[in-house]
Amino acid sequence: MKSQPAPRPSLLTLPIGWGLATLAAIAISIHQAGLQQDWLNLSGWNQLWSFVQASIRPDLNPALLRLTLNASLITLAYAVCGTVLSVMLGIGGGILASEVWWLAVFPRRAADQSSPWWIGIRGLLVVPRAIPELIWGLFFVNLWGLDPLTATLAIAVPFGAITAKVFSEILDETPRQSLLILLNSGVAPLPAFFYTLLPQAFLNLLSYTFYRFECSIRSAAVLGIIGAGGLGYEILLSLQSLRYEQLWTFFYALVVLNGLVDYSSAWLRRRLGCASRLDLNLRKPTYRLQPVYQRDPLVSLVGLSMVLLIPFCFWYVSADFSKLWQPRTRQLLGEIVQASFPPDLSSLPQLLTLSTQTLAMSVLAIALAALGGLLLSFPAAHNFFLPGGLLHLRSPDRTSTLWSWAALLFTRSVLLICRSIPAPIWALVLLFVMFPGIWPGAIALGLHNLGILGRLMAEVIENLDQRPLEALKAQGALGSLVFLYGVLPLTLPRFLAYILYRWEVCMRETVIVGLVGVGGLGRLLTEQLSSFDYRGMMVTLGCFIILTLLVDWVSATMRRDLR
Repeated sequence: MKSQPAPRPSLLTLPIGWGLATLAAIAISIHQAGLQQDWLNLSGWNQLWSFVQASIRPDLNPALLRLTLNASLITLAYAVCGTVLSVMLGIGGGILASEVWWLAVFPRRAADQSSPWWIGIRGLLVVPRAIPELIWGLFFVNLWGLDPLTATLAIAVPFGAITAKVFSEILDETPRQSLLILLNSGVAPLPAFFYTLLPQAFLNLLSYTFYRFECSIRSAAVLGIIGAGGLGYEILLSLQSLRYEQLWTFFYALVVLNGLVDYSSAWLRRRLGCASRLDLNLRKPTYRLQPVYQRDPLVSLVGLSMVLLIPFCFWYVSADFSKLWQPRTRQLLGEIVQASFPPDLSSLPQLLTLSTQTLAMSVLAIALAALGGLLLSFPAAHNFFLPGGLLHLRSPDRTSTLWSWAALLFTRSVLLICRSIPAPIWALVLLFVMFPGIWPGAIALGLHNLGILGRLMAEVIENLDQRPLEALKAQGALGSLVFLYGVLPLTLPRFLAYILYRWEVCMRETVIVGLVGVGGLGRLLTEQLSSFDYRGMMVTLGCFIILTLLVDWVSATMRRDLR
């Protein structure tokens, strides 16, 4: 009896289907942006050239350097204060938004009976995290003016909601056997949590806190654009007055500040054993119970420095937190709520057009960021081209070694500059040579996120398991084959997860570049908020939140299907 041939596998698998859908989305977005239209402003090339020339001769006047130092301290202080408050909100919200907490509180209930609690709290976190920090800043300006409290809470509120969501996911993915043992022994849920889940998840929580601090530095610079002070404010003033030498002085200060935070964060994570600054947990991780604190004098010194830095930053910022419960704040907030209803639905046809433009801008931005980050991440990794790396020559000569180090330093510098300069500043520079529209916004967001994606991807490469790659090399495989059959299969799933995660962020950041007039819902939203059109703003904001949730859902579905 003849055996039946094995059925041929289907050509249309989930990954292929999502790949085709991605290509279609990029093609539609390019059509929406309009390559066939006149989008280049040739008369602005002289201004752009003057801007580029000024990069080699920044203004080093002592008075300007003192101003730069003060602006850098303001930016750092805003970031520290915003991060501390967001982590405090994230810890409380993360526990309450985690499924495992409610299962611990109601151990005798079924999971589907306790789910409404954590689902409801996660639903409450949707609105604050969907609204970018710039919109929160503009809203708080209407309440408290240009008080430091405005910038501090503009970072803390959305980042607190984002941190709570990530913390809850980390806690839910942490093995809970030890928690169940303590609960069954009669221990209360809160002590059981602190003695079982939190020690296991501590390194992941700490690593994400460092990542959030790096994001806060960039957000503090963005908030300077609305007048909150710091390096972002000085950059905007210099750009508006066409003082490019001063502008580059502030640029370099922002790059140095981001570089110092990035380096110190990476060093501390390595000392503590955190492999990556952002762990998306593609699969259920296996955790080892390990001591949270290890006797390390350097780590202790850094920890003490942070303990001293936090009160210094709160003192330096001098935010008046008493304004939160003053009668005037309640009065203004009540007037804003009253002026927001009933919502003005007359702009719905315009919102549909602007929504498609916003979505197209985010798709093009993440496509540019993904391509650029992928190309730059490999030479930016320490273990790739350098001697002893994955693709190093067996007997590298001095010239090839120098070229490898030059490529590493160059790509890392490019990635640092791209992620250090806020997307609205990139958009203002691009408007020298481009007309307002989707393209300058997409390219500005793409450049900014390219630096972030490239650095995250380089960390993935540096943390690769070397054993299967060394086995391929021991069999005599060429470097290209090691790359195609070893490196790419191991890194591509994490790369895709990071790209999809940054797409969600790009969607929210379209509002930020909308502030400088590049189009989309962001431009309309900032105009409505600036003109106190709260009725129209409610509808625009609702449309933007729906669009953000749609992108979040598509991104989460793709990450789940591509695991």
